Amino acid sequence: MLSSNLNSPRDLADLAQQIKDWAFELGFAEAKIVQPSLEQYKAQYQQWIDRGYHGSMGYLADHGDLRFKPEELHEGTQRVISLRMHYLPESVETVKRLKTPTKAYVARYALGRDYHKIIRKRLTTLAKRIEEVVGDHGYRAFVDSAPILERQIAEQAGMGWIGKNTLLLSPKAGSWFLLGELFTNLPLPVDAPSKSRHCGSCDACIQKCPTDAFVEPWVLDASKCISYLTIEHKGSIPVELRSKMGNRIFGCDDCQLVCPWTKFSKNTQENDFQPRHQLDQADLMDLFLWSEDEFLDKTAGSPIRRTGYESWLRNVAIALGNAPYDEKIIEALKIKQLSCTELVREHVEWALERQLNNPQ
Repeated sequence: MLSSNLNSPRDLADLAQQIKDWAFELGFAEAKIVQPSLEQYKAQYQQWIDRGYHGSMGYLADHGDLRFKPEELHEGTQRVISLRMHYLPESVETVKRLKTPTKAYVARYALGRDYHKIIRKRLTTLAKRIEEVVGDHGYRAFVDSAPILERQIAEQAGMGWIGKNTLLLSPKAGSWFLLGELFTNLPLPVDAPSKSRHCGSCDACIQKCPTDAFVEPWVLDASKCISYLTIEHKGSIPVELRSKMGNRIFGCDDCQLVCPWTKFSKNTQENDFQPRHQLDQADLMDLFLWSEDEFLDKTAGSPIRRTGYESWLRNVAIALGNAPYDEKIIEALKIKQLSCTELVREHVEWALERQLNNPQ
């Protein structure tokens, strides 16, 4: 039952500000409130699906119209509280690691603990604080866990704009942040939407994508994206894309790294996002030699677990094939060739051929 204290627009405005203050105390960089209007994206989204740009991610084509109707994801939804949290540690190098081909590059959001758990816990805590003040307000927390157009919601909430690289860009913080949503039945006052998209004539993200995954501005063919290939895709990686993957073994940050708005990025202060097992500076060879038990142990509580051991070996094998000639790499690949799955063997053999044909 909602508190009788919420009888006027002033009461609700005060509560909205309290929510934003609490969010900041909980480690969020920003919170905005919106009553999203998402039907306008339906035709464009369906066209993207029809063109097969979602690759093998069938869940993106499922659930009918749910992603366009927030009130059906959570009954009684009146507003969505959109929040973001920085994830890039100050100590972590980015470009330098990409230019060191014997080192592994892991997308920077995945170096620490699984962000789903971190953010969901904070969202639930925020919802409980609201509950302490207003009573049962009806809510549901989401962190990349349901058919939600989270970037469109954040854009409508005035948190930033969707860039040509399809990521949300903030004029105050670039794009090194993660999003979460709290659906609520409270009729809170809403924030002003972003008035325009400030990419201008810049197309650095499109030009610098290693696999040319951008069909046009704001349109990503995910089936060619390195993040998709190394995380979501479970089969053979197309031969024509392997050499373009470099040392990227889990995800890709290139379209963020070249974005001019990145200069406004803020570093995280969250310990949970600090690198675990020195993954920000690990040698490819060391990771390739992990047993399945080691992989499971060292990726416990990490987003990397999602890719699975077989895909992990596949990804690292490709990176070793792209590394400079090294007899130790060749020896490791030959040994792995004798005891791996058929999928991994295909990529190990490709890597071996690359190494043997490019002696220094």
